[in-house]
Amino acid sequence: MNADIQKVQEKFGLIGQSDALQRVLEKCYLVAPTKINILLSGESGVGKDVMARVLHGLSERKDKRLVIVNCGAIPEGIIESELFGHEKGSFTGADHTRQGYFEMADGGTIFLDEIGDTPKNVQVKLLRILENGEYYRVGSSEVRRTDVRIITATNRDLWDDVQHGHFREDLYYRLDTVTIHIPPLRNRREDIPLIFRSFVEEFARKYDSVFQGFSDDARELLVSYRWPGNIRELRSVAEQLVVLERSQFVTAEKLQKYLKGRQHTGSADNLPMAISVGDKQHRSSGNGLSDQERELLYRAMIDLRSEISDMKKMLGSFIYNQMGREDKSSRALPLLSAPGRSDDKPTPEDLVHNSGDVPLGVKRDSLHQSTDAQHEDIEEEPQLMDYFRGMDTIPSVEDAEKFLIKLALERFEGNRRKAAETLGMSERTLYRKLDQYGLIN
Repeated sequence: MNADIQKVQEKFGLIGQSDALQRVLEKCYLVAPTKINILLSGESGVGKDVMARVLHGLSERKDKRLVIVNCGAIPEGIIESELFGHEKGSFTGADHTRQGYFEMADGGTIFLDEIGDTPKNVQVKLLRILENGEYYRVGSSEVRRTDVRIITATNRDLWDDVQHGHFREDLYYRLDTVTIHIPPLRNRREDIPLIFRSFVEEFARKYDSVFQGFSDDARELLVSYRWPGNIRELRSVAEQLVVLERSQFVTAEKLQKYLKGRQHTGSADNLPMAISVGDKQHRSSGNGLSDQERELLYRAMIDLRSEISDMKKMLGSFIYNQMGREDKSSRALPLLSAPGRSDDKPTPEDLVHNSGDVPLGVKRDSLHQSTDAQHEDIEEEPQLMDYFRGMDTIPSVEDAEKFLIKLALERFEGNRRKAAETLGMSERTLYRKLDQYGLIN
């Protein structure tokens, strides 16, 4: 572990040894001393506010004020007044002049959480502050100036909001100068026991309780669970266990009572471990599996089928987009060449489907007899499949996905937006995949 990063963790109480966390902290360490605007992305509960404190604490503004604003919690009718302030008498109830958050943060840092929830009229004024530091109080024509470092955060796909007209594109580019994606807890499983132990010790001191520890199966369930609420949910479960299971040894069955996610019996992203409850009355007499274990396996099969289906859609979309390009004679991706007329090219659904009796790349309609001459030609299978078939072993879904992502980035010379469009995924998803597969330089 980098000595500087270790000092950062000790200073701000950040717990974890996973590579995913180390990469985030290294990026924070690099950009914190600069004046550049930063966008923190990640699911709800991953600790974006904590990372904002780290960025402020490592910056040259650390001795000044850090103002934290949850834009999603402020009603639309008063958010402009909250951010920029107002003059006395500017609206009903404005019986005194009020400073806004940007004025309070002058010289320091302002953290705008859930930036995607800001209304369009406020977005225009945020853009002006980002460009020249100028703003107006509500009810005033006097130009005011502020010198703040702006950190924003979102758990949404801002680019998707831009495309649907919910977020200004020019503001998006100003905020997205540097994006730091904070991984969900399920992507840093080795950190879960360390963080949980810290929470348990904290609440044991707070409630004057003694925590007796976990059984092995409870510890495994703790790690395999998805944690959809991330660190916020982990903290809540730790507090409940300390208070409600006071001085008791926690088993998997007790722990399950406090796991409220969509799959409380284990991970939905990986094949879950089979939890043996050790009680013969729970086991079926036929195959030796308990009802709980059988349910785990059943859910895992459903999740696996869903992942394979998503992979097929991505592969089909990729091939479809490549076949639709004007220059079919000299493709930059020779593996994706597939002869056929542009006016009769297959759709992604035709290219990738679940039926095993129709070759990949053949339009279903072309298999039916027709008097129309355009149905006489059957398109050949894309050579991409020959590439995979030529391998000694069948690649995993992850390897195939990684291959396609690298191929798309090479094709578009590193342009992530074009690569994401071709792969049929959002930029945010592509970034997460790049981080997952270690493809970020």
